[in-house]
Amino acid sequence: MTEIDTSVPHSARIWNYWLGGKDNYPVDEAAGDAYTAVYPGIVTIARSSRAFLGRSIRYLVTEAGVRQFLDVGTGLPTVDNTHEVAQSLAPESKIVYVDNDPLVLAHARALLTSTPEGVTAYEDLSLYDPEKILEAASRTLDLSRPTALILSGILGHVTDYEQARGIVRGLLAGLPSGSYLSLNEGSRGTDPDYEQAQDAYNETGAVPYFLRPVDQITAYFEGLDLVEPGIVSVPLWHPEPSDEEPRPIGQHGGLGRKP
Repeated sequence: MTEIDTSVPHSARIWNYWLGGKDNYPVDEAAGDAYTAVYPGIVTIARSSRAFLGRSIRYLVTEAGVRQFLDVGTGLPTVDNTHEVAQSLAPESKIVYVDNDPLVLAHARALLTSTPEGVTAYEDLSLYDPEKILEAASRTLDLSRPTALILSGILGHVTDYEQARGIVRGLLAGLPSGSYLSLNEGSRGTDPDYEQAQDAYNETGAVPYFLRPVDQITAYFEGLDLVEPGIVSVPLWHPEPSDEEPRPIGQHGGLGRKP
């Protein structure tokens, strides 16, 4: 297995740290703390993105009856992962995670367990190869049946926007009518402080993540029927009754159904 370098910060481990996970090293904590010193709201961004993921999966299971999930660019397992939320509601759910990071792979093997009735699988593949992803997923999922495609905070790593759109189109093309796209990404136009902090981070030589205008995030859903309330700042998408009054943040997403 590829050796994991613990001497340089790693974006997946930093995100894990912001989410309150334990799979990180002092170098990641230092990088995460340096970012939060400039922009403390990043922790809210990270946790709101994860909360949106959980709410969208609950909707997919309980309202849409979906039992198959393809989570591409999953990142490090923390809490309330796709399989945990789906299988807690429908134990027979099948989940395929896709990532191509040796660190993620090492943790996935240890942490991505499953209910006896369901399946949790992991495929070591690149986001940039939708055909291979679909081919691998078909070994676990029945892609003639509705499947939820999960893209949570991954497309911002794709430098070219049209290439990112092409990835979404390619993945959705292999899924049948009645399938869904759950997507959320960092956005521009809501929080200038976040935009400034992220732009500065991208200039440090770390793996960049590009915030995009809301209309570009909306365009990922082209051809899909949007679930109400459409593409919104993630705290505003089906908030829990117990949530405090949700406020918009620089993270937008939604859920769309393939006709």
